[in-house]
Amino acid sequence: MTGTDVRTEAEGSGPSGYAAARLRLLTEGARSGPPRRAALAELTDDWLAGLFTPAAQGVHGVSLVAVGGYGRGELSPRSDLDLLLLHDGSDPSAVAALADRLWYPVWDLGLALDHSVRTPAEARKTATEDVKVQLGLLDARHLAGDVGLTAGLRTTVLADWRNQAPKRLPELRELCAERAERQGELRYLLEPDLKEARGGLRDATALRAVAASWLADAPREGLADARRRLLDVRDALHLATGRATDRLALQEQDQVAAELGLLDADTLLRQVYEAAGVISYASDVTWREVGRVLRSRAVRPRLRAMLGGGKPVAERSPLAEGVVEQDGEVVLARAARPERDPVLPLRAAAAAAQAGLPLSLYAVRRMAATARPLPTPWPAEAREQLVTLLGSGRPTVDVWEALEAEGLISRLLPDWERVRFRPQRNAVHIWTVDRHLIETAVRASELTRRVSRPDLLLVAALLHDIGKGWPGDHSVAGEIIAKDVAARIGFDRADVAVLSLLVRHHLLLIETATRRDLDDPATVRSVAEAVGTQSTLELLHALTEADALATGPAAWSSWRGSLVTDLVRRVSAVLAGDVPEEPEPAAPTAEHERLAIEAYRTRGPVLALRAQPEPVAEEGGSGEPLGVELLIAVPDQPAVLPAVAGVLAVHRLTVRTAELRALRLPDDVEDGSVLLLNWRVAAEYGSLPQATRLRADLVRALDGTLDIAGRLAERDAAYPRRRGWTAPPPRVTVAPAASHHATVIEVRAQDAPGLLHRIGMALEKAGVRVRSMHVSTLGSNAVDAFYVTTGTGAPLPAEDAASTARTLEETLRA
Repeated sequence: MTGTDVRTEAEGSGPSGYAAARLRLLTEGARSGPPRRAALAELTDDWLAGLFTPAAQGVHGVSLVAVGGYGRGELSPRSDLDLLLLHDGSDPSAVAALADRLWYPVWDLGLALDHSVRTPAEARKTATEDVKVQLGLLDARHLAGDVGLTAGLRTTVLADWRNQAPKRLPELRELCAERAERQGELRYLLEPDLKEARGGLRDATALRAVAASWLADAPREGLADARRRLLDVRDALHLATGRATDRLALQEQDQVAAELGLLDADTLLRQVYEAAGVISYASDVTWREVGRVLRSRAVRPRLRAMLGGGKPVAERSPLAEGVVEQDGEVVLARAARPERDPVLPLRAAAAAAQAGLPLSLYAVRRMAATARPLPTPWPAEAREQLVTLLGSGRPTVDVWEALEAEGLISRLLPDWERVRFRPQRNAVHIWTVDRHLIETAVRASELTRRVSRPDLLLVAALLHDIGKGWPGDHSVAGEIIAKDVAARIGFDRADVAVLSLLVRHHLLLIETATRRDLDDPATVRSVAEAVGTQSTLELLHALTEADALATGPAAWSSWRGSLVTDLVRRVSAVLAGDVPEEPEPAAPTAEHERLAIEAYRTRGPVLALRAQPEPVAEEGGSGEPLGVELLIAVPDQPAVLPAVAGVLAVHRLTVRTAELRALRLPDDVEDGSVLLLNWRVAAEYGSLPQATRLRADLVRALDGTLDIAGRLAERDAAYPRRRGWTAPPPRVTVAPAASHHATVIEVRAQDAPGLLHRIGMALEKAGVRVRSMHVSTLGSNAVDAFYVTTGTGAPLPAEDAASTARTLEETLRA
């Protein structure tokens, strides 16, 4: 059926005909995108005009006007109909009756309606008071009735907008900034709001309004296409959900991707992020230009008076060879020749970042259009300018994005294209891969005084996750890419080896420090062997901190930092020639000793809850998790771990960190073994339970009279899970050669109440003994390592270890 046939069907059958034609149009597989939006708007125009004409018989000086998105002729499947009934004020009662005859058929079809009834003077007054109303009227489009009335309003509103631009544009900019603060950056959100987030459809509309003011204009290249892509995604989202929603929720993304014919949800998000990046960059450039023009208008009368009416000449201050500052931006010098100077883009970028100034859009575009590619390997100056750019701190981000917007980054570093706008489906990460790499360089720039080779630190920060665009372990893939990139940009063979090693092992320190027993000599030796030299260890330490700080608040804290520092100190000693001795069991503190003796003598658990003051968060990082220290001493017996973990889960206590070890008692106490558990816990909500209640339930758990599994199951049944993102399945592995004294089983799973209890029960059933454990939670992800032995205290045979890991994984998947 053609568009004409659909309109004819709608016109001939009233509301029911319109509804059928609308449904047919939305379910046509061959039509989507702008053609469908335009056809839906045209269909709706004809229907509303058909309603208006008979309803307005005898009513003069009235017109029906589409405003906002409908005014632009863009109707998504579940869009509101933004309508204005405009009248000359001569017969208000007749207009009110006409409004009822128009609005009720729309409501009867279940369509969302945003409506108003105003005279031109009222509309103009409301627009003057509310910039949002004024924006909607800028897109006013006549539907039916008195054409002259609509045309007069359009002309008046547009003239007002242009006359009031010096006042209204700052208001509009403030609205955009407040909305961005509330909704966040569309291009970094896993569940973005396509309309309200920064870089979304509202920002695109704001750019149209700025252009209509004639005060400034947005960069046009790619902007219309970016806006079209976001509208296409919103259309598919409306069809997939059947709702008027702009939030691209995780559970809808696969269906939306399929609706658009895309490979998967990640491909969808990359397209959304890229479109948002275009709109965000255009917004930055446009609002900067608006500010420049408004400042110029404010200053010009005074300058003209001082100069006798002559036109002032813009001052240009040199920044680097071929690069100058003008009007608060970095531009190319008049004598600059990008076609003869391949280093100029990096030199201009480095100068801009060092000066904390934006790169002029026109300068970037000129360089992108005319600059010759750098030779391979790069000349020394190009490498130095890249390092300078990366080491310039926070201004690096905006300068890098300016280069990226015009394709210069992918031209300089072709491997960048694979990580560009790549989403990270991990609650710990707050950035896409490309932005995370730049954020890591920014963080690394603050640590350059701690290393002897800051250039290697900064380049490693830029490249450490470059392998995420490839299949398999991103550290392994990244090592290969980093080796190639480092050679291409001119590092010598020795430096290339260091950079590739840093990329390969950029997770080594944090993973070892938080998941391994640092008192085990095998742990320290394995890190020393991987790192090789003191200078590389120094670089890896700084890279680890920069990477974690750039990941998100859950990835770094003073506690994690202290663990990494302790590991680095031990590894440094090994690299200096000190051989780590087999550790003596740690001497108990006075409190540990008191609890252990009491537990041994009473043959029952002894608890102590010790409040911890809230730490001061380090700049850019986070403090320790809130909570209290829970010390538990228990006579050595089976099932201690699942019992304690289960009791904590029953009492809604979240385990943030946990350690378990056997404690050697003082010499004057009979031979005996006591387990000491030192955990950091926090209440899910409300206050912490009393230690006496915890102890009473722990006694019952240990003697088998407390049905922990039943209690947890009852609670889960009372609070059914909400529909949402499906977490990836748990993974359990055996870490080879991680310890000479125990087998290390590593568990990675979605954090949930009772998880540690289930793990403990599974290990107990497997007949293994937990010698120590290291529990950590990153966002919603639990990453736990368990040092287990046989009943005689020996590491598990390889087959038994593999079997235990498989059984544990199957238990957690069930």
